[in-house]
Amino acid sequence: MQRVTTENAPAAIGPYSQAIKVNGFIYTSGQIPLTPDGKMVDGDIHEQTRQVLTNLNAVLEAAGSALDKIIKTTIYLTDMDDFIAVNTVYAEFFAGSFPARSTVAVRTLPKNARIEIDAIAVTGLEDYHF
Repeated sequence: MQRVTTENAPAAIGPYSQAIKVNGFIYTSGQIPLTPDGKMVDGDIHEQTRQVLTNLNAVLEAAGSALDKIIKTTIYLTDMDDFIAVNTVYAEFFAGSFPARSTVAVRTLPKNARIEIDAIAVTGLEDYHF
C-alpha cells in the first residue's frame, strides 16, 4: 500500500490521504473546488467542477494513472439543480470514455463547496479488459 501526495492538488484538510494506491488500484479521497494552494474557487458550478476534476487528475497522475483510467466516480452535490451543468463539464474531461458513476445529493460539503468527487482508478489498462 502506498500513500499518494502531490503539491499539484490541495492538501488534505483533515486526517486522510489524497489517495491510496494498492494492488494496481487507486482510491482517491473526495476533491472539492480548492486550488492547489487551498483557496476555494469563486464562481459557478461549472468553474467548481472544472477545479475538482483538475485536482482529481493531478492526484491520479501522481499515482501513475489518469482520468481515462478511472473505473468509478461518486459525485456529491449540495443542489441537484446543478446536475446538468456538472454533466456538461464532466463530459469535457472524459471525452466519451465514461466511467461508472453515482451522483448523490448531500446537505453540505466541507468549506461550503457545491461539489465533491472521489474516484477509483487503475494504474494501467493492460491487465484489465473492458
